[in-house]
Amino acid sequence: MPGLASHKGSEMSRIGKKPIPLPTGVKYSVQGNVVTVEGPKGKLEQAIPAGIQFETRDGSMHAVRENDSQAAIHGLTRALIANAVDGVTKGWSKELDIVGIGYRAELKGKNTVVFTLGYSHPIEFPLPTGITAAIDPKQTRVTISGIDRQKVGQVAADMRSLRKPDPYKNKGVRYSDERLKKKVGKTGAK
Repeated sequence: MPGLASHKGSEMSRIGKKPIPLPTGVKYSVQGNVVTVEGPKGKLEQAIPAGIQFETRDGSMHAVRENDSQAAIHGLTRALIANAVDGVTKGWSKELDIVGIGYRAELKGKNTVVFTLGYSHPIEFPLPTGITAAIDPKQTRVTISGIDRQKVGQVAADMRSLRKPDPYKNKGVRYSDERLKKKVGKTGAK
């Protein structure tokens, strides 16, 4: 878009310039436009746009862009690679709470979560590869974890959409850190 890059060179991407610390046991390699990050928990690949290179200085990865036309994707690329580095070292997880009488989740085998959410039938939710789920003994909290941040977030969002939190009764599947505004029904309003 013309006009956007009018202040060329005056402002650099602050996030893009931040180095990505490489924890011990993490290696990365660049082939073409794909960065492969390997660590104790596994291996992730991330496509990078043309014009952005990675170099190692002082035990950290640095995202370097060729010119200012890549300013917009510079920070994004750095953030995606930083997420991959965190994923292969610590992993990512998201917690969901199931609220409602008789609502629960249970593991069936290793790769399927079965939800009972007040519908006429239980819902079977197959887990994609690289994603694990843990369910607490009360069967009302599901913890989804994996090394790919985007996949963990997507699976959590898909599970939440099976029965979104009800604004009147507060029942349904919600993120553990989600704050809900409870609405007052029509009878209470005067």
